[in-house]
Amino acid sequence: MGLGGDGVKGESWDVQKSKGRKKKEGDVEETGCWFKLRLIGGCISSRSKVDTSISGISTRCESKSTNDTSAGQPVAPIISSTTTSNAESNSSTSKLEEELKVFSQLRKFTFNDLKLATRNFRPESLLGEGGFGCVFKGWIEENGTAPVKPGTGLTVAVKTLNHDGLQGHKEWLAEVNFLGDLIHPNLVKLIGYCIEDDQRLLVYEFMPRGSLENHLFRRSLPLPWSIRMKIALGAAKGLAFLHEEAERPVIYRDFKTSNILLDADYNAKLSDFGLAKDAPEGDKTHVSTRVMGTYGYAAPEYVMTGHLTSKSDVYSFGVVLLEMMTGRRSMDKNRPNGEHNLVEWARPHLGERRRFYKLIDPRLEGHFSIKGAQKAAQLAARCLSRDPKARPMMSEVVEALKPLPNLKDMASSSYYFQTMQADRVGSSPNTRNILRTQGSLSRNGQQNPRSLSIPNGSHASPYHHQLPQKSPNPNGKP
Repeated sequence: MGLGGDGVKGESWDVQKSKGRKKKEGDVEETGCWFKLRLIGGCISSRSKVDTSISGISTRCESKSTNDTSAGQPVAPIISSTTTSNAESNSSTSKLEEELKVFSQLRKFTFNDLKLATRNFRPESLLGEGGFGCVFKGWIEENGTAPVKPGTGLTVAVKTLNHDGLQGHKEWLAEVNFLGDLIHPNLVKLIGYCIEDDQRLLVYEFMPRGSLENHLFRRSLPLPWSIRMKIALGAAKGLAFLHEEAERPVIYRDFKTSNILLDADYNAKLSDFGLAKDAPEGDKTHVSTRVMGTYGYAAPEYVMTGHLTSKSDVYSFGVVLLEMMTGRRSMDKNRPNGEHNLVEWARPHLGERRRFYKLIDPRLEGHFSIKGAQKAAQLAARCLSRDPKARPMMSEVVEALKPLPNLKDMASSSYYFQTMQADRVGSSPNTRNILRTQGSLSRNGQQNPRSLSIPNGSHASPYHHQLPQKSPNPNGKP
C-alpha cells in the first residue's frame, strides 16, 4: 500500500524457510483497516468479524481465513486503557522514541493534530489500505503540524498502524528510520510521525496520481509509452540511489507497481520501506533473512535460499518493466494456461528481434517506439537473468533507459507491425490489403489513419499521446 492510496491488494509472501508457508495479504487487510476506523472514531464496516471481548482499546480481529497471517510478525504491544496508568503510557511512548533514530527534519505530530487534519479519519478521507493499516488524506500547515481547512496548506497522506496487520511494529520503525534518513527526488518524502500511547502514524507527501499499478491495470485509458518509460527511468533512479549512492546502501525488497507512486507530472517515487534491509557490508555477499515480498516479483534465488542482495531488487525491476511493456500483471490466473506467470510467458520472446512485438500492450495500438521497445525488452531480459551476477547494476539500468522516453519511431508506421497486428486479431485478406495501402501512404509521408479496432471489436478514436486527465478526487498513497 502506498501514499497514492489506490487500495489495491496484492498477494504477499511471508515465508519462513522451514515451513514454506505463504500468506495472502488480503486475508486480514480489510478487517484491520475497517476496525481501525472504529477505534479512531470513523465509520465502521460490518464486513468482518470482530472479537466482542474488548477491554478498552485492546482487541483481536478475526479473519475468515484459517491462516494466521500475523504469526511470526513483530507487532507492538496492545495496551488496555482500563489497566494502563498515565505513567505507564508515557513510559511506553518514551521507549518507542528510543527505538527511533530521531531525525531533525521530521515533524512530530500529536494524534489530535492528525485526527483533525484527516477530518476525524472519516471514510471519505480513506485513500487505501494494506498490510500496514489505512492511509487517509489530510491537510496541515505548510511548515508546521497544525491541521488546516481541506484544500489549503499542505496536502498529506497519513498512514496508520494496524496492530493486526501484516507489517507491524518492526516494519513501522523501518519505515521511519529508512525514509527519515534517505532523501531523493525518486523516494516518497516522509514529513513526520506520531507516537502517542499505542497510536503510531506516519505523515507523507501526497502523491496525486496514485500508484503505477492503478494506471496500468485499473484504468480504461492506456498509459502512453513515453510516460511508461519516464516512470521506469524514475523508479530505476530511486533504486540506483538506494543501492549505490546512499550513505548506507539499502535493499528495497518490495519493488512492485503498487509501491511506485506518481506525482502530478508522472514522476515516479518509491514508497513503503517496511521490508527494506541494510545491504551487506565488508566481505559479506548477501543478507540472510526470512523470505518476504510479493509473489511474482521476488527473485528466484532469494525465494529458494533467503539470500538477499541488491540483484534481488534488479530482478524485481525486470518484472515491473515487463508489466509496463505488456500491460499484464506479474501473476494472472485469469490468463490461458502457460500465461499465468508473466516472466515465464515472456522470456522466450525477449531475445527475439521480431517476436518481441508480441509482448507489447495491444491497447497502445502501435503507438510505441520500435527501437525503445527493443531496448526495453533487452534490458528486461538482462534484469531477469537466472544468474544474479549477470544482472546489471541499477546505474547501468538508468543509463540504458535515459533515451527511451524521447524516441519517436512509432510502430504504427511500420508495415511489418501492422501486418502482425492483423494476424493477431484474425484479420481477413481484405484487411491486410487495407493495411498494405495505409503502410504505403505512411511511407509516402501522408498521414496514416487508425487501421485497427480495439480488441472487443468496437471502434475507438485514434490513440493520441495525451496524458490522462487529472481525477477530481485523486488517490494518494506512500
